[in-house]
Amino acid sequence: MAIEFKSNLASTPVPLKHSWEHTVGSGRAALALRADWQAQLMRAHTELGFRHVRFHGLLDDDMGTLIHHAGKPLYSFFNTDQIYDYLLSIGMKPFVELSFMPSMLSSGAATVFQYRANITPPKDYRQWGKLIERLVRHWIDRYRSDEVGKWCLEVWNEPNLTAFWTGGKKGYHELYRATAEAIKNIDSALKVGGPSSAQSAWIPEFLDYCAQHKLPVDFVSTHYYPTDAFGQIGADTLTQLEHAPRDVMKEKAQTARVQAGDLPLYYTEWNVSSNPRDPLHDESFAAAFAANIALSVDPFVDGYSFWTFTDIFEENYFPSVPFHGGFGLLNLHGIPKPIYRAFQLLHDLGDKLHQVEGSHETVSVWVSGGDNVITVFITNYAMPRHEICTVSVHVQLTGAPRPLSSRLIRIDEDNVNPKRAWQEMGEPEYLNLRDVETLHSASVLNSEPYPLRILENRLDFEISMPPQSVAAMKIECAPGSKN
Repeated sequence: MAIEFKSNLASTPVPLKHSWEHTVGSGRAALALRADWQAQLMRAHTELGFRHVRFHGLLDDDMGTLIHHAGKPLYSFFNTDQIYDYLLSIGMKPFVELSFMPSMLSSGAATVFQYRANITPPKDYRQWGKLIERLVRHWIDRYRSDEVGKWCLEVWNEPNLTAFWTGGKKGYHELYRATAEAIKNIDSALKVGGPSSAQSAWIPEFLDYCAQHKLPVDFVSTHYYPTDAFGQIGADTLTQLEHAPRDVMKEKAQTARVQAGDLPLYYTEWNVSSNPRDPLHDESFAAAFAANIALSVDPFVDGYSFWTFTDIFEENYFPSVPFHGGFGLLNLHGIPKPIYRAFQLLHDLGDKLHQVEGSHETVSVWVSGGDNVITVFITNYAMPRHEICTVSVHVQLTGAPRPLSSRLIRIDEDNVNPKRAWQEMGEPEYLNLRDVETLHSASVLNSEPYPLRILENRLDFEISMPPQSVAAMKIECAPGSKN
């Protein structure tokens, strides 16, 4: 028996902000100097609509921002300029993460990742403030204050985790104070915020500290992955996901929205999991998960930055296997994964959603209208090891204009599955040009004509939704017509 969903297109719609397009994440700053990274970012910007990009390590030693040379501090912003010049040239902007600690300023030797980013507090917060001031003044000189004033300057990355910050909460508050004061002393219109925490943590404490010390906060930023704090310590990723509620991302965003008050709220990292070698990242599950989460969270956030747009990424080591479970929407060779195509379908949605009646344990339906095109967007998604099956979905639209055509686009095990095509090749570690072309073909979105039942003032269709799948029914309508 089919599950029923209904929508009245004559009803007043609600806004769809496309908050997931505000920012997208990417490994570390040094990777942004690569030509293949830049080409993939341009594609993601063009096809998916991302407007900002965020990455770690802008202040790392390998960027040359501040190093010790001949017994003196040596500042160089050339590499940063190369990256930001490129972003602006393609119509994007940075979401600036101010991290990590230049070794010249560091109070210790603790590092993170294979590229050994220093995670200790500065030995002198005044010298840290001086670095921030010089860097921001340089940006204003180069790009003008009206441009830099549009950027978000985020202080550090996940300071509530000892893997990323050894200074604790008190040390982070001191770091934020030094950073915010340095920035605002230059121009009070510049935007600074935090706490850039993992697990949606520290938001109330951070805002209380800033209020008590009269420190400026222009936005709140945090992160959440569904693997955060679920299952047992040391549990594998599937077990963590099994224990995560299906709507946990929405619930965390709702709570953070209340905590942030009237301030803009940016989630600057999220994904299926925080595991950089998770096979689910390359499969249709990720597409169904991300589409469902992006649409569910949209009302509560101002930006929802997926981590990351590319598998050109080296926190553990630089990979060579084409489908290794990396975070990216695009693999090493720029081949779109199922989740990339889900973001492409999301980008094509209009800026309004109509109310939908109906519910199901695993199936969700959204209806978007605009520019004479109605899109019915459907996901069938459940966390791993939870019951999910193929579901017959019946959708009824009332108040619709007269349809001219209807086409169906699918993402599932049999549609948009380049990983399976690679497996059928024998899983080669290194691809030749012909292999890459074959996998690109396997990743293409295909649309097919799909029948509608046209009744008086009503359109109906029925679709079978396999597990962990996405479908978009696009209905082109005659301008100004009534069915």
